[in-house]
Amino acid sequence: MYELDIEDFEATVAAAFNDLPEPFREKVANLEFAVEDWARPEDYARSSTPSSATLLGVYRGVPLTRRGVGYNMTLPDTIVVFRQPLQRLARDEADLRDRIRRVVKHEVAHYFGISDERLREIDAY
Repeated sequence: MYELDIEDFEATVAAAFNDLPEPFREKVANLEFAVEDWARPEDYARSSTPSSATLLGVYRGVPLTRRGVGYNMTLPDTIVVFRQPLQRLARDEADLRDRIRRVVKHEVAHYFGISDERLREIDAY
């Protein structure tokens, strides 16, 4: 287990997004990032994850591939990174930062409409 204070954890999430290739970052709009300690029951339902599993992050929103002409004037979509499970899994600071980066990449992929199945197919796990 390795812990970061909330400010460092949030800064690591922001840095993980900023480390994504520019062509991806340029296409992101109406999206915010948040850090919460634990997933909510609705996060498990949204992600089709069994409640017995550990959820490290979630995308709360409408993927780009599903947005139609009526998608405007909406609140930002949110990528949430769950602090407590990531810290519990981490061996040290470097491991925690790497895990955060992977979660951010994974959830940004969902923002772009890429499913878990497709991520497995392209060996992105």
